[in-house]
Amino acid sequence: MTDHETLRALADEGNETALDRLADLADARGDVEELSELLDEGSDRAGQLLTRRAVAAKDLLELQRIADAGHDPAGDELERLLRR
Repeated sequence: MTDHETLRALADEGNETALDRLADLADARGDVEELSELLDEGSDRAGQLLTRRAVAAKDLLELQRIADAGHDPAGDELERLLRR
């Protein structure tokens, strides 16, 4: 298993798979702050995981924030929930 520091170094060098793996690990720990940071770095996987959490919680403001950060599916989910 690859350690967090190695994954972070790889992600910093532009490795998308390492960035996705960091998002999965943060999600498993329930570390929403790290997921948000990874989203800000451009991680689509972090956006997916945060969107899933926000939909489950029906957190419309969080969905808007995620969409504003560039993860378009969060905006789609926001619209879907608003139309209910």
